Amino acid sequence: MTPEEFRKYGHAVVDWIADYRTRLEQLPVMAQTAPGDIKARLPATAPQQPEAFDSILADLDRIVLPGLSHWQHPRFFGYFPANAQPSSVLGDYVSTGLGIIGLAWQSSPALTEIEEVATGWLRQMVGLSDAWSGVIQDTASTSTLVALLCARERASHYSLARGGLQGEDRPLVVYASTHSHSSVDKAALLAGFGRENIRLVAHDEVFAMRADALDAAIRADLAAGRVPCAVVATTGTTTTTAIDPVAAIAQVARRHGIWLHVDAAMAGSAMILPECRAMWDGIEDADSIVLNPHKWLGAVFDCSVYYVRDAEHLVRVMSTNPSYLQSAADGRVNNYRDWGLPLGRRFRALKLWFMIREQGVAQLQERLRRDMANAKWLAGQVAATPGWRVLAPVTLQTVCVRHEPPGLGAEALDRHTQGWVDRLNRSGLTYLTPATIEGRWMVRVSIGASATEREHVEQVWQAMQREVLRDAQG
Repeated sequence: MTPEEFRKYGHAVVDWIADYRTRLEQLPVMAQTAPGDIKARLPATAPQQPEAFDSILADLDRIVLPGLSHWQHPRFFGYFPANAQPSSVLGDYVSTGLGIIGLAWQSSPALTEIEEVATGWLRQMVGLSDAWSGVIQDTASTSTLVALLCARERASHYSLARGGLQGEDRPLVVYASTHSHSSVDKAALLAGFGRENIRLVAHDEVFAMRADALDAAIRADLAAGRVPCAVVATTGTTTTTAIDPVAAIAQVARRHGIWLHVDAAMAGSAMILPECRAMWDGIEDADSIVLNPHKWLGAVFDCSVYYVRDAEHLVRVMSTNPSYLQSAADGRVNNYRDWGLPLGRRFRALKLWFMIREQGVAQLQERLRRDMANAKWLAGQVAATPGWRVLAPVTLQTVCVRHEPPGLGAEALDRHTQGWVDRLNRSGLTYLTPATIEGRWMVRVSIGASATEREHVEQVWQAMQREVLRDAQG
């Protein structure tokens, strides 16, 4: 493709995306295809000769769109918000178009220094002190793995320089809430702790980790000769957006000298609102934090920001520093290859930098307040309607609901819940996520797409009521 052809088709791609955003509300929210439908439309072998780019673009409409669930749709209330502000899309496009790889500061100084600036801006926006240093990872899963590796090495006095965990005579233990994200479990396993050394700490009536239960679990492990290593607290759990008491957990962690990592992947965006910062009171006593601007805030996926208080320790754990990457600038700059798992790094900071500049903090704050107000409105409607129940506090933008017709036993109620939400999702009107809470099925309504307004929440609430009425009528 020549530069002029790239110019022509680049404009065509931008036009196609703009048109997609314009007509998004008319598309079914959830993909209407069956397993294998997309593959069946594609040839089994790669083309031997070049194809016209117009044909490739045409297949976006013919093949790709029918197989998508549209995360930017104003009635997408599934999983979590994964906003892709157009300004961030353009930042990501520029990053891809430049095609540079950040192996070291010297390989592209702007990549490193704009990342320093963008993560510094975000740190200030969420009210963190300048004791924290940030780096952009791909996802919170990776950030949590990095945190547990750092915790492992601090607790084992850098066992990686000796025999690793295989050389330790006492097992190291990780603690997390029963409502923590599955990535915490995976990170602990990948970091070598072993499933027997993962403790799921009891929660209270609002699904937040109990600090007293954490302390008891740590004391039990100490008495058994184990080494408490790390605790992962969550600000905004996946299922209910529950808020673990960070300050109380931090006191326990400090008392026992163990690493505290705070998973604020979803709720961290809310900390740009001063009125929400009480949700992570005590955060300055943590050792590491992860928050995902690629969720509610609006940066294009993937953009997960990992903050640490002791950057030197992070570098000591993660650095390998081969000779072919050393330069005269080392010692005066950040080489972000030593702040995470990959050697090669994308210019992810551009999509965050573009978005913050184009949106401005005030506009970002306004949108998040809108979403939280819409969630409160929906929770009020549900609570005031006979047969419906709100199952968890609505602290942010997620509302956990269940329709409970009289006379249904537990198993029948589960079938009823899964049935009506599945039919509603398959209708194409919306996308809601069923999940379990205390062993029973319920429905999460996660509000927060950039285009979602009160009218869209009202439309879905009306559809939910129609669907359960249709179920009752047989």
